[in-house]
Amino acid sequence: MQLDIDVTKDGQTCVLAVRGEIDVYTSPVLKSRLHEAVEEGCVDIVVDLDGVAFIDSSGLGALVSGLRRVKERSGSLRIVCSRDNILKVFRITGLDKVFPIVSSAEEATGF
Repeated sequence: MQLDIDVTKDGQTCVLAVRGEIDVYTSPVLKSRLHEAVEEGCVDIVVDLDGVAFIDSSGLGALVSGLRRVKERSGSLRIVCSRDNILKVFRITGLDKVFPIVSSAEEATGF
């Protein structure tokens, strides 16, 4: 499965719109794009997962790695997700307490 990530940058805010499945094969791509965004000066990152059909533990690990990287620069990482199957993974793992999760990109960038 392929993973597509579109990045939109507005100042220090970056929105990564992710489409596809995030698994052991594609999670390195997500991790790399998150790290690149931080290196390019994004300290406010929004990861839009509404186009994601599946995420496993390696995908969650990529998000946690991105969060650690942006926190080193006093930044933030928020998740956009309204898909029940993806939200369930965040709830089961307790990561819904780690990441602010909102239902739309507009809501995420309006903080």
